[in-house]
Amino acid sequence: MRLPAPNALVGGTLIGFLVLVAAVSSVWTPYDPLRLSFRAKLAAPSAMHWLGTDEFGRDVLSRLMAGAATSVWISLLTVALAVSLGTMIGLFSGYVRGWVDRTIMAFNDALLAFPGILLALGLLAVVGANKYGIILALGIAYAPSVARIVRGTVLSLREREFISASRVMGNSEGFTMARHILPNCIAPLTVLATSMFGWVLLAESSLSFLGLGVPPPAPTWGNMLAGSRPYIGQAVWLGIFPGLCISLTLLGINLLGDALRDKLDPRMRGAR
Repeated sequence: MRLPAPNALVGGTLIGFLVLVAAVSSVWTPYDPLRLSFRAKLAAPSAMHWLGTDEFGRDVLSRLMAGAATSVWISLLTVALAVSLGTMIGLFSGYVRGWVDRTIMAFNDALLAFPGILLALGLLAVVGANKYGIILALGIAYAPSVARIVRGTVLSLREREFISASRVMGNSEGFTMARHILPNCIAPLTVLATSMFGWVLLAESSLSFLGLGVPPPAPTWGNMLAGSRPYIGQAVWLGIFPGLCISLTLLGINLLGDALRDKLDPRMRGAR
């Protein structure tokens, strides 16, 4: 029996644990993440509060668990929106070509010139800082990267023999794109979507850290990290644990993305 690659094993374990915690937190947490207890404020980690409490006496472990659910939900919906929108644009542009392709790609490249986080900040100023505003802003910000990848794949497939055969058989252009071209885009999209999950999670944490994410008192790893700044000298655990959660999640996503690239990219299989 062939064992999985170390990066797939470690990355899959970390991400699997994140998803498990997010699922469990939707039905159970040790304490109410929003419950205030001024008698227990800034309590150090103990048997009662394993990861301590914050400045309002809220249990840090419970808030980290609830924050995991928020981060996973936002990241999944954002990636789904970016991949869906970018795939439609890239598929249409690469297949039609001509002046339509040049026009779409010129606009797409103009969006790519902006860093994703800056474009998201501009969009958030229009749609407002809330959970669904973040999903919309980040989804639009990352869609151009997906469109560029899909367009490149479509251009490499468009003149292949099986596409010509589909045309000769009388299949419509829409059927040809959906049946023969789109399935061949799944492998690069899978690798890109895995990496994008990490980008979105880091971007959401950054926006929450800046006060432009999910509004308090709803817990996210980013706003927990931001809230720890005034107390970093007397309650260091407030900053360590959210930062550790973000770091381990990004590590798991990067390792899992590398494993998927090695598995799905024929050139990487040949190198091994």
